[in-house]
Amino acid sequence: MPSRRKTLVQIERDFKDRSLKQTLSATQLTLLGVGSTVGAGIYVMTGMAASQYAGPAVLISFVIAAVACLFTALCYGELAASMPVSGSAYSYAYVSMGERAAWVTGWLLLLEYGISCIAVASGLSGYASSLAGAFHIHVPEWFQTSTLITNVTAEATRIGFDWRINGVGALAVCFITFFLVIGVQETARLNTIVVCIKVGVLLLFIGFGVFAISPHNWAPFMPQNEGGFRYGWGGVFRAASVIFFAYVGFEAVSTAATEARNPRRDVPIGIIGSLVICTIIYLGVAVVLLGIVPYRQLNVADPLAIAVSKMHAPFLMLCVNIGATVGLCSVLLGLLYGQSRILYAMSRDGLISPLFSHVHQRFRTPWTGTIILGICVAIGTATLPIDVISEIVSIGTALAFAMVCFTVIWQRNHAPDAPRPFEVPLGGVMIRGYWLGVTPMLGIVLSGVMMIPLVVDIGRDALMGNPLPVILLLAYAMLGALIYVVYSRQHSRFHPVTISAKADGNEA
Repeated sequence: MPSRRKTLVQIERDFKDRSLKQTLSATQLTLLGVGSTVGAGIYVMTGMAASQYAGPAVLISFVIAAVACLFTALCYGELAASMPVSGSAYSYAYVSMGERAAWVTGWLLLLEYGISCIAVASGLSGYASSLAGAFHIHVPEWFQTSTLITNVTAEATRIGFDWRINGVGALAVCFITFFLVIGVQETARLNTIVVCIKVGVLLLFIGFGVFAISPHNWAPFMPQNEGGFRYGWGGVFRAASVIFFAYVGFEAVSTAATEARNPRRDVPIGIIGSLVICTIIYLGVAVVLLGIVPYRQLNVADPLAIAVSKMHAPFLMLCVNIGATVGLCSVLLGLLYGQSRILYAMSRDGLISPLFSHVHQRFRTPWTGTIILGICVAIGTATLPIDVISEIVSIGTALAFAMVCFTVIWQRNHAPDAPRPFEVPLGGVMIRGYWLGVTPMLGIVLSGVMMIPLVVDIGRDALMGNPLPVILLLAYAMLGALIYVVYSRQHSRFHPVTISAKADGNEA
């Protein structure tokens, strides 16, 4: 049986029938992207990727990951301009590949955003605890560390269990959930303030840090390979695949299409603009960080705080901790926002419970779904370690990005005359009458390249006695398949029975 597809006419109808408030400008969308992106990637994952995989050559890893994301961002720009709907890649897949592929894409996006939130909240916990210490408030270690802990060696990553809970991160998730419930415009204003603070602090770190750089910390720039993906070129690509998820925030802009004032123009600006700005910030901070602290000492939850402590600048330490804590809150805000809107789109299509598309009469936000989402992410934050979840989310991100790129190719071939206010550059080639765009094809290839080191490492860890990542992935995939078969397929708004019932209701 062929998979049910949405048509471009149905997409346009959904766009016009919007129940959410349309208030976001191009500037606010760009700041949403920056706020969602500049976070764990620079505040947390840079140190881990440098110490475990790439050394100072993690700078190359950032560039590789950014280039891989750029081609996907251009594809997002074209799709967002021609199909301004909530749901991001999920909605695009519904048009190009049908309902089953849309469900897989949506399920991957929920994994991507949810675990990104957990990773960010885990990093926030370290900086917030350090900030509390500056005011002589002691946060017990058992209240800022996940229940599951990791021990990474050259041979494998091993998982242990301890009676601890990351309560700091979980409380932060609950705080952000509250703001998402009360309104998108209020959330956007808060995000603008927070983004200005955290970018200002990072620029302050760069400005003071350049005078504390010791060039010998950059040597060797690419440490000799120690086996597997530990250093060398293998380590560079392994680090790129890990920090790949650090750029996922730009995708949150596409989920805001139904709440943008002029989505066909503003969403592409927000997506591409935020990616470029964030890449520049990432590289600047990473250069200074690796010039101050030897890379092997950076496998901590708060690497920037370690760098500032070596600079002996108490005022800057306070600023960095404030900027990181507040800044990571804005990343949580953007990621939770994006995930709640994907759930909203899937719910409106009948694939998940209508609770997730129930809009508050006063705030005009999907409040019940947002609260349920916040509770689930808070539980994950309290228990899961950042090392494992960053690997899982990068796989989900790469698959979702590849599907977005494919959708551009599909739409160009099946709806060549559809209006496209923004088009991907570099053109394409015709093979047997089928258009293959250079930009989307490069996006698909590079997304695959980002996945290879992760899949190899996860498989190796499973053979070495750490099956947790494989178990989590398989369990998540099986749960998704079960939900689709038992619930989604029968309740879809495009199911023949549902369509017939609506028709009968209209006739009545």
